[in-house]
Amino acid sequence: MSYDSSSLGTNVLLVNYGRLTCGSNSLGSGFSNDTDKFGRAWQSDEEFRVEDSILNSEGVRVLVTSNKILGTNQGPNYFPMQLYQTAVTANRVLEYDLPVDAKLDYLVWFHFAEIDMSVSGIGQRVFDILINQRNVSRVDIYKQVGSFVAFSWHYTVKNLNSTLLNVKLIPVVGHPLISGLENYALVPKDLSTVPDQVLAMRALKESLRVPDRMGWNGDPCAPSDWDAWEGVTCRTNKEKSALIVSQIDLGSQGLKGHISEQIGLLTNLVSLNLSSNSLEGTLPSGLGQKSLVHLDLSSNQLSGAIPEILASSSLQLVLLNNNQLEGRVPEKVYSIGVHGGAIDLTSNKGLCGVPSLPPCPLFWGKGGLSTGGKIAIGLSCVILLSVVVLMVYIFCIRKGGNDYDFGLPHDLMSLAAKRNRYQRQKSMMLVEMETQNVNRFPTTLNPL
Repeated sequence: MSYDSSSLGTNVLLVNYGRLTCGSNSLGSGFSNDTDKFGRAWQSDEEFRVEDSILNSEGVRVLVTSNKILGTNQGPNYFPMQLYQTAVTANRVLEYDLPVDAKLDYLVWFHFAEIDMSVSGIGQRVFDILINQRNVSRVDIYKQVGSFVAFSWHYTVKNLNSTLLNVKLIPVVGHPLISGLENYALVPKDLSTVPDQVLAMRALKESLRVPDRMGWNGDPCAPSDWDAWEGVTCRTNKEKSALIVSQIDLGSQGLKGHISEQIGLLTNLVSLNLSSNSLEGTLPSGLGQKSLVHLDLSSNQLSGAIPEILASSSLQLVLLNNNQLEGRVPEKVYSIGVHGGAIDLTSNKGLCGVPSLPPCPLFWGKGGLSTGGKIAIGLSCVILLSVVVLMVYIFCIRKGGNDYDFGLPHDLMSLAAKRNRYQRQKSMMLVEMETQNVNRFPTTLNPL
């Protein structure tokens, strides 16, 4: 987001100290389904508004429109249209008290849109903006942009001496009006997170489906004086040259994704708590970091086997109960509970092979069928196939070599041979009979 970054420079971080929508219920991430491009959450201004007892009977009034507001959802800040479709106004002063840290400077953004049809010209609604009793601007919304057009203005507040930043809109002509108010602390940028760990955290944000309301944007650890990402704790590395992630606590946050393999890049992670969510998938091998001491993944829907590499970590607490894990539990992992640590594997789908759990079936390994079981089944199949082939071979040998002619050509050849012998015998008999007839009946010569 820009938020006037050109004038602020690149060595300043903006830390949200209040983002208010005026005249409507809270909207955006964590409040409603109406989210803007950057997942910002806008809190109702009501609890920050100072109620003045000297206001007349009309008091603060809310204006609402369904008309389209021009100039919204545009870069670089992409402020949502819903922000400008409501506003508050009052017949006297509109006043807000915003909590701050007096050690820091602040960037205050004001959001306006003239959505009152009764204001149709320049000079009909004019008011002054006072910050901590200092008059910083005079505003005529219609003069700036006309009606039903978004108008934003910002001011930098320095040298505070109070933990409250006071904002007043004082009428000059007509009544003051405001649609939204933002307050950002200007924090000097110092160390940043190790690049590989930034990649890992962004991968986790995607795989765990971390909701926008948790503010997982920008650098996971910077600035170092703040919990930049909700549920993430960081510290400086040994060289004091960068920030590293040491703890992630996202228990009971409604997460529904899986644990990314990129978690292995968090080489300084000491504690990981993702309990009581709806995470699925298998346990990544990246959980076997030497640094990891506490691991709580209980009450999810994780499946598959427990990786052997978990034993290579420094784990003292392992909570994997109430999941769908199965297979043989690595002995070295189970031994964590034997050597002074604590481990809970109860209420899973089919873990086995260690005390307090059922014995594993024959040939059952860590993730199901063991290597030995697979080899045994493979050898059995080979032997069975060999027996079948041998039986077929013996059957064919017994039937005879000519059986490969399938009987038909052999029979045809036998019939042809018999037919030829019969014809030869018949011819010989005819010749013999003719010879005998000649000898028995001599030829009679007729006399001349």
